[in-house]
Amino acid sequence: FGYGGGVIGRYCDAPEEFPGVAHFHTMRINQPGGKFYTAEFLRNLCDLWDFRGSGITNMHGSTGDIIFLGTTTPQLEEIFYELTHKYNQDLGGSGSNLRTPADCIGAARCEYACYDTQALCYHLTQEYQDELHRPAFPYKFKFKFDGCP
Repeated sequence: FGYGGGVIGRYCDAPEEFPGVAHFHTMRINQPGGKFYTAEFLRNLCDLWDFRGSGITNMHGSTGDIIFLGTTTPQLEEIFYELTHKYNQDLGGSGSNLRTPADCIGAARCEYACYDTQALCYHLTQEYQDELHRPAFPYKFKFKFDGCP
């Protein structure tokens, strides 16, 4: 399996008493630069999560990622496959790992942006994406891009 840092595993200590949450894993979904989404894309993500997970989301938690709350272990690979092959989307980072690079909306909506925040964020995301899947750092590691003067 290749999702590494994008899955936060959670298991219940008393699965016999609480079978509905015997496993309740969280997944972080990498956000696009500037957090530009189409309604169709968001609808597709929500449909996927309704089908393979709990249907509970946190849109842009403190990480900037879309957070999918609550799925079971057998669904992890299915979700990862659909995200990467059907929606051209990847998981974000968590744990002692590179976190998902994040940027402001930059020159797309702000006349004061000093540089193209989205281009730099995209470039570094592509360059270091494997670090999200193969945690190699002793502590969390972040890139954040702000175009303000």
